[in-house]
Amino acid sequence: MAYLSVSTWSLHRLLGPLRWTYWDEQNKTQATREELQPQEIELLDLPAEAGKRGYRALEICHFHFPSTDEEFLRRLKLSFDRADMLFDTLLLDYGDLTSPDEARRASDLAWMKRWIGIGADCGARRIRIIAGEADASDHAALRQSAKALSELAEFGRQVGIQVVSENFKALTIRAVNGVELVRNAEGKLGYITDFGNYRGEGKFEEIAMTAPLSQSVHVKAQDDSDGRPDADELRRCLDVAHRSGFDGAYVLIYDGPGDMWQGLERLQPLVEPYVAGERGAGK
Repeated sequence: MAYLSVSTWSLHRLLGPLRWTYWDEQNKTQATREELQPQEIELLDLPAEAGKRGYRALEICHFHFPSTDEEFLRRLKLSFDRADMLFDTLLLDYGDLTSPDEARRASDLAWMKRWIGIGADCGARRIRIIAGEADASDHAALRQSAKALSELAEFGRQVGIQVVSENFKALTIRAVNGVELVRNAEGKLGYITDFGNYRGEGKFEEIAMTAPLSQSVHVKAQDDSDGRPDADELRRCLDVAHRSGFDGAYVLIYDGPGDMWQGLERLQPLVEPYVAGERGAGK
């Protein structure tokens, strides 16, 4: 069933500090670097605010969590319940399952399992795992990623959260790799198709390959310098996804200048006909 969703990345200039995870090579562990941003709304208030603006669901980037302690996770889950909103996907923005450093791969896998548990505790339905940063032509890395993702997907199943991946970072820049990862997992692994991450002449063919395997699409438009979307190009992406059989969450992504809510409002009328089951540009 189609519905409208939004990612916290589309509001990242409103939610306070970004807590970026990176690999600390000297200490051989994950570390956090904080990037200051204005805070106009707290994460706990976002489900209610998004609901007022016509959204049915949210995706939350892991670097927007101000805390992962038990009390905060309980309050976050409650905020979704009270707003009658879906916490669709926890987006992990770190981790390399294809790193040539075996110690880092093992550490990142354990870090991801910890976040899978966090996602389950705060009520997320899914968690996005990056497939890897190896080159898309590296077949050995693809097999390595497939094995790790299958392990993570099974771990997620046991705690009640679906693991998904995405055409995000180098390994899955080609749709054929994403398709192989999903099929290799034999129904355990979900997927996200990001319109903005496929580029070049084959963009629309690649959307058509992964959209029918996806639980959500990231609706990322090509914006001009004022943050106005290329409506014709975006409708073509939406038409391709719709014709492929996609019927899930349309997640609005805005990263342009100016007011971020206003940027999202420019996208909403372009997407809403597809959420309603219409053909938009094809009508």
